Amino acid sequence: MKKTASFLFILTVLISSGCKETTKQAGIEPIKAYDIDFNWGEGGPNGFAAPGLWADADPSAHVEWYAALGCNVIQSFAVSCNGYAWYKNGIVPEQPGLVHDFLTEQVKLAHAKNIKVFGYFCAGSNTRWGLEKPDYSYGIPSLPHIPYTTKYLDFLCASIEDAIKKTGIDGVFIDWLWNPGAVMEPYPPLKWLPCEQEMYSELMGQPFPGIEKITSETELQFRRKAIDRTWKRIRETVRNADPDCIIWLTCAQLTNRDIAGSDMLREVDWVLNEAGDTATTASAQAMLGENTRMVTCLANWNGQDAAVVIPDAIRKNIGLYGFTKPVNGSIMPPVDYYLSNHPDSLKADARNIALLARTYNGLPFDYVKK
Repeated sequence: MKKTASFLFILTVLISSGCKETTKQAGIEPIKAYDIDFNWGEGGPNGFAAPGLWADADPSAHVEWYAALGCNVIQSFAVSCNGYAWYKNGIVPEQPGLVHDFLTEQVKLAHAKNIKVFGYFCAGSNTRWGLEKPDYSYGIPSLPHIPYTTKYLDFLCASIEDAIKKTGIDGVFIDWLWNPGAVMEPYPPLKWLPCEQEMYSELMGQPFPGIEKITSETELQFRRKAIDRTWKRIRETVRNADPDCIIWLTCAQLTNRDIAGSDMLREVDWVLNEAGDTATTASAQAMLGENTRMVTCLANWNGQDAAVVIPDAIRKNIGLYGFTKPVNGSIMPPVDYYLSNHPDSLKADARNIALLARTYNGLPFDYVKK
């Protein structure tokens, strides 16, 4: 996409300012984040990566890549969607063949460069849980499949506490905090497994009335209560483990009925509009708490134009984030590759990375490294 000279001038001024003076509170550093995504890959029983894929990932190489990109936040992995951990000696089994104590070492190396590291957890999907606890799961699709039973919440929260205490992460990144079946409306109806019927009694304060008596309004009330209980358990766990640990929620549909107007959106520290569209990013801010920071997303799946999203986010004091599956072993091509090619000569996530690299390093969009 070609830019006019005036647009480039305005954008360069915005970027070169570093955004520090335009944040909500003076002195708050803008969020410049990225994620080399270990969730999706080959060899598993669904769309998630087989256990042990990328187990040779080098934390030093990863931190150097993020530093060159200009990140001050790395979204890394505590437990990926296949259900195995990216650090050693935890309560969750590590990725088979894990060479390095990946997350723990990554945190130490990143902190030496003043970069924060977040550990990923998928609330709604965990292949290992689905295989080992079939009575507490809708199978193992690569969609949210886990009812938020007390049994599961005990496991999830113990995993979160363990990662915080053993790796020193600065925050937890919570994905797919959805009820089983879908990540966006319209939702398929719940299956009302026996474990969900027990949940109903706990959350609704009365015995399960039978599937035939569940109305759409009753199901929505149950869905909201399930997410609310999950959020409160996560929040309590994180605050008790490390009061300074940041909770970052990602959501592909911030205005959906399961979470709209929820305590979660008011209480969480950071919120990512994974859909990346400027309209939702703007409208959802009214539901956030006074101190909740908004972040927007650039990834190939959401089809957003980085040349539009980035300057809009900078003007509105919104953080920036992107993610993509690794394409060079467990990592991406060197950042110099993205800086040495004009962004408009690249496509999809490569173009997103090229534009984020320029933004994060205070360079204009049309900069090409010689």
